[in-house]
Amino acid sequence: MTCDSPSKNTGFLRAHRVRAAGVACVVLSAALLTGCGQDSGSTSASTKTSEAARAVPEATTSPSPTGSESASPGQMTEDQQERKDLISATKVTYDKAITTAEGEVKGGKLVDLELKTAEDAADDDESASPSPTGSPSPTGSPSPTGSAAAGAPQWVATVAAKTGTKHKVHIDAVSGKVLSSSEDADQSTSDKAKTAKRTTQAKQTPQQAAKAALAKQQGTVTALDLDDNDQGTLVWKTDVVTKDWKKTTFDIDASNGSVTHQETDND
Repeated sequence: MTCDSPSKNTGFLRAHRVRAAGVACVVLSAALLTGCGQDSGSTSASTKTSEAARAVPEATTSPSPTGSESASPGQMTEDQQERKDLISATKVTYDKAITTAEGEVKGGKLVDLELKTAEDAADDDESASPSPTGSPSPTGSPSPTGSAAAGAPQWVATVAAKTGTKHKVHIDAVSGKVLSSSEDADQSTSDKAKTAKRTTQAKQTPQQAAKAALAKQQGTVTALDLDDNDQGTLVWKTDVVTKDWKKTTFDIDASNGSVTHQETDND
């Protein structure tokens, strides 16, 4: 009977074990490579997801052109802001200003009235002559509260005497006090005659003209001017400022009070 020697059995077992270990290493290496590939893919996907997540808030928080355009209509123009500031500071209404102004000239009738800032009123009357009564000029007269602020409201009125001579009267639009009253020294004889003729022809008072304009458009009367229109008809040009601070000018026929024309300034 033939038997393998112990050394041959031992060599066989060692070779078998080496092959088994090699197979195990190959399997383990494959598993590790597969796992690394999956981790790499997961990391890449996570990175892309994070980048997308960051991009979404940035897109939603940035202002759109539509939003910017929708805000524009709500903004006031410079002229509208000036009207708002001036009217908001005014306490004396147009009708009270008319009564006060006409009271400064015996038998006088108003032919022009406008609400202005103290600065604009002073600029318009820089060359005005001193008042016959010795009252200071509009630029130098103090306001009831001290020195007049540039933006303080004033009613600037022109009142014609029976002879047609015009007088300029400045009225504090907060207190109602007369700041100055002076005769227009630049009028010629023909100018006086023209003014006297207009005041005689006008059958509608400035107060009636203002009411006719307000019947068409509710708002605040800021100016009245007796003048001829383009057709040569004597009218009261009446400015009315509405709640949106736009100004509409009405031509009110000075003979019958009818509205002959109106125009809105959207600025």
